[in-house]
Amino acid sequence: MLFQPIRYLKGIGPKKEKIFNKLGIYTIYDLLYYFPFRYEDRRNFKKINELKENEFAVVVGKVLARNLRKIPVFIKKSKVRSIFEVILSDESGYIKCIWFNQPYLVDYIKLSTDLIIYGKPKFVSGKFEFICPAYEPLDNRDSLNLGRIVGIYRTIGNINQKFIRKLISFCLEKYKTNLVDPIPFNIRKEKKFFNIAASFSEIHFPSSFENANLSRERFIFQELFFSQILVYLRKAKRCFQEAPKFFIKEDIINRIKENLSFSLTSSQEKALSDILNDFKKPYPMHRLLQGDVGCGKTVVAAFGIAICASSGYQAALMVPTEILAYQHKDTLEKIFKGLNFNIEILVSSLGKKKIELIKKRLLEGDIDIVVGTHALIQEDISFKKLGVVVIDEEHRFGVAQRALLPQKGKNPHFLIMSATPIPRSLALSLYGDFDLSIIDELPKGRIPPKTIRLKEERRGWLYDFLREKIKEGRQVYVIYPVIEETEDEDLKSLQEMYEKLKEKFFDFSVDIFHGRLPLDKKLEIIKNFREKKIDILLSTTVIEVGVNIENANVMVVENPEHFGLAQLHQLRGRIQRWIHQPYFLIMESKNNYSEEAAKRLDIIVSINDGFKIAEEDLKLRGPGDFFGDRQHGYPQLRIANPIKDLDILKEARLFAYRVIKTDPELKNPSNRCIREYLDVYFKNICIS
Repeated sequence: MLFQPIRYLKGIGPKKEKIFNKLGIYTIYDLLYYFPFRYEDRRNFKKINELKENEFAVVVGKVLARNLRKIPVFIKKSKVRSIFEVILSDESGYIKCIWFNQPYLVDYIKLSTDLIIYGKPKFVSGKFEFICPAYEPLDNRDSLNLGRIVGIYRTIGNINQKFIRKLISFCLEKYKTNLVDPIPFNIRKEKKFFNIAASFSEIHFPSSFENANLSRERFIFQELFFSQILVYLRKAKRCFQEAPKFFIKEDIINRIKENLSFSLTSSQEKALSDILNDFKKPYPMHRLLQGDVGCGKTVVAAFGIAICASSGYQAALMVPTEILAYQHKDTLEKIFKGLNFNIEILVSSLGKKKIELIKKRLLEGDIDIVVGTHALIQEDISFKKLGVVVIDEEHRFGVAQRALLPQKGKNPHFLIMSATPIPRSLALSLYGDFDLSIIDELPKGRIPPKTIRLKEERRGWLYDFLREKIKEGRQVYVIYPVIEETEDEDLKSLQEMYEKLKEKFFDFSVDIFHGRLPLDKKLEIIKNFREKKIDILLSTTVIEVGVNIENANVMVVENPEHFGLAQLHQLRGRIQRWIHQPYFLIMESKNNYSEEAAKRLDIIVSINDGFKIAEEDLKLRGPGDFFGDRQHGYPQLRIANPIKDLDILKEARLFAYRVIKTDPELKNPSNRCIREYLDVYFKNICIS
């Protein structure tokens, strides 16, 4: 019953259903788990003569007079089309209440009606006024909206607060007997949590702030507890799997080190040691290799790939873009010089004949190492003896996509690489079944970029600066949020600025690069840029992933307020790859933008550490859906935030560990509620 679509509820037609869907509410279950983001105390009853300006209060009074004024349509400057005024009185005085653009209130608020009003009075022309206050008839004794602590929900469209509260109240009353508490009684008792029905009631319609906070903590704990239960179930299952057996040959490791033009950092050595130790265990490696852009994750992964290939197994490296696939293939060929590995590339643009040939060779075991994009996870791709799976820039793939490639082998070792630093607390939630290696230092000689924030009036200075750097022998990226012009006049487009910059820098080579170009054209442009045949490359964020041109140490980002914080940091990482001082210049638009966008720019200017940026980014974005596609068995975080709720996360992790350690198959009667909850709400649990 709880998964019944909300369209079957009274008052929800097709239009309202679409709005609810935009809020992430599709079923009654979703509605019950749509929690208030804050509360208002609407119990502060006052007489009219006791009111104070800008102090929320509840007033009970009688309607003495009312008037509806309609604003003529020809007054175009005003967005107000009607004003409904009411004079309300009690024994201490009277006050005016005003509502804009709500002419229908004339049918609800009648003369001599006793009203409850809630709002913040304003002092206007020597008298108090309520502007658009909440209201209820006094005879509505069971009001969900006044005379109590009231939850405030995020809404859009014509879905108002009263309607949401009414729906949730109705569903709680009707379906409370269908609610099964997923948290075992012994844990609830230890944590002093209410049962599930009481928790829903107290979080939506609290009898006190203490009970609201306790219920909120309970649902945060519940989300994090089940995320950790799933993590430990996956980890427990993996420990019973038999891993491919590799032979760790020192001569292979030494040969690769000889091929490198640099020495590994201590962080790289530690990460490599972690991977080699994993290969010695009887069960498959599941490791997350984390580090900032340019820290050398691919080189570390290459050692593991080489050990795999030299042991008679195949290795697969999946990347998000074709450009990155070609780049990684070139990198591996240089690193593996003299080792005689058969390395191939598999991308969709190769052509049918070439793809069919590679598929045949993979199945026959003729290819040792394959580098590819999503093409690797197509159903008709098979391996003879897959031993290692490496996924680069993992955040570009969905949870389901990440899981598909390892399924093409018999328990292959699995390495995920991420250049988007994830705070450790979040990594515990998202990758708790993975062991974690962190490369927290850059190769010697890398210089942190200088980040400079510019206004439009400094564009002349910017162009002079670019000209100066190009004359010094450097190359420049200029990044745009869109390819073509839009209705937003302040939004710079790549095509529009290409013509202007070609004219402005007529004595230099200017070219463009974006996702719509054919692959052969992209490869040609990158080759020309690498060979210094292009001085200024205009691009979209397709350049963000994997395009490494060491001589390009200057990047300009137009309209940076339209980019995410992690995205800006990834872009900045593209120019942190050589001995010359890099410059990251962000050119703001003329118009004002949101407070959150301003905060992002403040952070990117003041912080260069990827892990700190990731924490700040998480604080700005809120919890979101950290676990990818919900249908693949990962709980969606509706209320928990692993950064803000770190203490609860640690506790939930401990409780989950105790449960799975003592009852890995969840057969104990006390844990039956956990198993049932998983079976009902996460039918496609991915614990392979």
